Amino acid sequence: MRDKYEALKQEFSNIQRVVVFEDGFGVSRSSDYIIYSVEAGAIDKVVAEYGRATKKHAIVGGQTSCKAPEIAAFERHLPSDVEIISCHSLHGPNVDPKDQPLVIIRHRASQESYDLVSTIMSCFGSKLVDLTAEEHDRITADTQAVTHAAFLSMGTAWRANNQFPWELTRYVGGIENVKCNITLRIYSNKWHVYAGLAILNPSAKKQIRQYAESVTDLFKLMLGGHKQELEQRVKTAGEFVFNAAGKEGEPLLLGDEVLDQFSLGKVPKERTPNNHLSLLAMVDCWWKLRIVPYDHMICSTPLFRLWLGVTEYLFRKPALLDDVINIAVEDNTFRSDDLEFTFAARGWSECVSFGDFSSYRDRFEQIQSYFAPRFPEATRVGNEMIRVLLEET
Repeated sequence: MRDKYEALKQEFSNIQRVVVFEDGFGVSRSSDYIIYSVEAGAIDKVVAEYGRATKKHAIVGGQTSCKAPEIAAFERHLPSDVEIISCHSLHGPNVDPKDQPLVIIRHRASQESYDLVSTIMSCFGSKLVDLTAEEHDRITADTQAVTHAAFLSMGTAWRANNQFPWELTRYVGGIENVKCNITLRIYSNKWHVYAGLAILNPSAKKQIRQYAESVTDLFKLMLGGHKQELEQRVKTAGEFVFNAAGKEGEPLLLGDEVLDQFSLGKVPKERTPNNHLSLLAMVDCWWKLRIVPYDHMICSTPLFRLWLGVTEYLFRKPALLDDVINIAVEDNTFRSDDLEFTFAARGWSECVSFGDFSSYRDRFEQIQSYFAPRFPEATRVGNEMIRVLLEET
């Protein structure tokens, strides 16, 4: 920002070989390698303003979570003699990048330039994954978009019911720990981190819509007491996602000893049964879209591995899954929560389908302000939970 130019210039005045420019034109004219680190919704505007000043034969890339608009902006506004190599680290802030996937997209570049970017990126210690822009957007939609939608919907439902879930015994311990911690982790970040991926990625819109439909369909079966139909649908989905993927007999991604470590509240002696509508709908959504989540583990984020871990924990324990199906039909304890969750899932889907960043931001920040007092503790616990997850997987 230009209003910070003088202060930054003073701050770095004693550091050799660091030059602070007044704007992006100075950077573009002098740099051999440029990374645009801006919101996905603003990438076209920013590249349009500064791209034409790009140094001849320079390498240009971006770090947006959705590559279709990013690559389109580069092709539209950059000179033809500029090379394009984009990247995207598939993890959030406060996560050690070591061994995490870092996608490299060689869109228009020589082998020499690709090798240079790979060498530069190697300093993070991440696993470099080569993808096209199209492959990146499809995989991030598969692994991130619906995951985010589920947690956003949980937060929306809890706020609608005026609940801080960790203060209720029914939302403490085991699977509930992951739900609470990751929901708060997402809402503690900036809204645009999730909006760009959801709104600008065509695959993401389709998947978020299907998740809302899966939530609605399963909730109607629960309300109607259609146990046999619910059981058949849930177990058919589980068979496709887990057994067809060859996971039978393999160890679980997450066990009880991991799930029970990270509570924001006091773990009760006896757990309140939960129908886990959010998890049943996630697997139903994958089944309907013919997505096998294990196919994308090399490009999975820590949040996705946690979410896959808890769905796997539920579906690969037949007795637990049977209990959940019985509870879904026979126990009304979570009916108001499920109702609000269904409304929330549909609401987020509609917001994304309209493509309105302003509405997305308003919805996000209203809920964010509600949970804000617990963000520091949730971030601390969430960081530790992810650390243990990475050690386990």
